[in-house]
Amino acid sequence: MEEVLVPLGFFAMIAAIVIVPRYLKSLERQKLQETLRASIEKGAELPPEVVQALTSDVKAPPSPYRDLRSGVIWLGLAVGLAAMGFAISFEEPDALYPMLGVAAFPGFIGLALIILAAFGRRKH
Repeated sequence: MEEVLVPLGFFAMIAAIVIVPRYLKSLERQKLQETLRASIEKGAELPPEVVQALTSDVKAPPSPYRDLRSGVIWLGLAVGLAAMGFAISFEEPDALYPMLGVAAFPGFIGLALIILAAFGRRKH
C-alpha cells in the first residue's frame, strides 16, 4: 500500500501547489466583482483606474529584492533537503548522496537568483 500512497501523495502535493493558489485568486476576483456589481447597482460610478486594474493581469516587475527573497527560499529548501538526507542516512547510509544530489537543484537555483539580485542592485 505504501508503494502507491507515497507517489500519489507526491503528485497530489504538486497538484495542490498549482491548483490552490489559482482557486484562491479566483475566489478573490469573484468577491471583488460582486462588490463592484453591488456598488454599480446602487448608482456609484467606477473610476477608470479601477476598470483598468480589473482588466489587467500584470505581475510585478522583477526586482533585486524579489530575486534575493526567492533565492533565499530556494536555498532554504536545498538545506532542508540536505538535512533530511543526513537524517535518513542514520537508518539508510546510502540515502545521503542521492538526497544531496536532489538538494543541489534548488540550491543552484537559489544561488543563481542571489547572483541576479547582486547584479540588479549594481545596475540601479
